Amino acid sequence: MTDEEPLPVFVRGDVVYGDDPYKGDEAARPWLVLSNHEGRPFYGEQYIAVTLTTKSWMDGLVDIPEEGWIRGGTPDESRVVPWGVQSIDHADVDFWQGRLERRLVDEVVAVLVDELQ
Repeated sequence: MTDEEPLPVFVRGDVVYGDDPYKGDEAARPWLVLSNHEGRPFYGEQYIAVTLTTKSWMDGLVDIPEEGWIRGGTPDESRVVPWGVQSIDHADVDFWQGRLERRLVDEVVAVLVDELQ
């Protein structure tokens, strides 16, 4: 993509690479988009997302098997951090990285809901 081309609107299951508010101004990381409902405020402008990590020592992470990717992927074996929730702005996304299978996204949401109860 060039600077002149607008990024597409991302959907549930998309993995995007963008700003990491946890690590400072110049840091970025992959994010799994969980929510972007058409008809809701800020559709296509803000996304509810959870972070991905290459760490494996934390309990409660959701593994992303190679076959869990419909398209794209990460350069290193990654996991989803279900409690790493963030509202990310469309402008903070650098690029689309891939898309995960629905069943895997549903698993992440179920683990997040369990974390919140």
